[in-house]
Amino acid sequence: MDRVLDIAKKAKDASPMAAAASTYEKNKALEAIAKNLIDKKDKILKANSKDIASSKEKGISKSLLDRLTLDEERIVKISSSIEEVIDLTDPIGEVIFGYNLPNGLVLKNIRVPLGVIGIIYEARPNVTVDASVLCLKSGNSVILRGSSHAISSNIAIVEVIREAVKLSGLPEDIVQVIPTSDRKDAEAMMGLREYIDVLIPRGGKSLIDSVVKNSKVPVIETGIGNCHIYIDNETDYDPKKISSIVINAKTQRPSVCNAAEKLLIHEDAVPGLLDRLVKDLRSKGVEIRGCKKTAGLIDGIGLASEEEWYEEYLELKIAIKIVGSLEEAISHINKYGSGHSDSIITSSYKKSNLFTKMVDSSSVYVNASTRFTDGGEFGMGAEIGISTQKLHWRGPMGLREMTTNKFIVLGEGHIRE
Repeated sequence: MDRVLDIAKKAKDASPMAAAASTYEKNKALEAIAKNLIDKKDKILKANSKDIASSKEKGISKSLLDRLTLDEERIVKISSSIEEVIDLTDPIGEVIFGYNLPNGLVLKNIRVPLGVIGIIYEARPNVTVDASVLCLKSGNSVILRGSSHAISSNIAIVEVIREAVKLSGLPEDIVQVIPTSDRKDAEAMMGLREYIDVLIPRGGKSLIDSVVKNSKVPVIETGIGNCHIYIDNETDYDPKKISSIVINAKTQRPSVCNAAEKLLIHEDAVPGLLDRLVKDLRSKGVEIRGCKKTAGLIDGIGLASEEEWYEEYLELKIAIKIVGSLEEAISHINKYGSGHSDSIITSSYKKSNLFTKMVDSSSVYVNASTRFTDGGEFGMGAEIGISTQKLHWRGPMGLREMTTNKFIVLGEGHIRE
């Protein structure tokens, strides 16, 4: 507790300096970080190999191992992504609105940093860089608490980042890491409302639920991705094109939150399409689960349990359900989905419009793969996560979403009568 409290106090002390830093100063620090990641890549890879070996002994899943693993190519890509953040417009100080009041006061509402952001996340060392970079550019201090699987990688990366920040002239305590994976340290973060302004959990359902339930610090919930694709009976797309969307959404990178986990098909679209989709999915190594109707039509498909329809697989697995109408598909998605990303394949403008209005998710697609829900793909640059809650922000959280607002009121000796 004392360790975490000391880190939080340092982050709070550094926060005003982070907020006051100019765009030039912040970009200079980001350039130094990008360079130092490459210069110190051997140090990072050595630490990462230690995490990989330890995690394999513990029987980590393939999807988590993929998220954990770094190589030279990934480090170069992570470093290059910082250049994209440098090029983004600094949101701090942006005037959201403003006007002159009748009494002569000048009022402005501007973007300002959130303050000290705590991030609790699982085995993804790239998040360590993304979070540090986004928080720094948006004028925030950040406290990082990763999982035991990536502890060595995270410590090494933060050491490299802090070194670069210090050399650039900004306080190194803008970026800090909890150097243990002790659960009590995470719990301590959740109680430090005096020093931490917001917590962002990033990981599986159990982690997110735990933080939301136990934190005294306000939480921005980056939810799981139980994403759906619904194939309507009114579509001009041929089976090959439909299959390409489904295959991309499921297999392009199955371990991420915007991968499709469930496939809904209108019963009138099943003939001539279901067999093709199953064949193409199986050719990619995808295990297929399904409803009773699906299992009755296709050999070798296991029945999906009630709990499974809520599940985020994060692997080469998908569940298929045959539905009787668009309304049934929407009802199913809103009941079992996670509010992340869902897509409809249809040629009907009326149905696509109804789907986008009624599906209660952060990102809703028409005739496209769900894999595009990403800060970079949306032109927002790197992201801190995909928010699935409705307050503050929903969807990819980039630079602008790491801010709040402040009123600036300019007067000349005004007093209220």
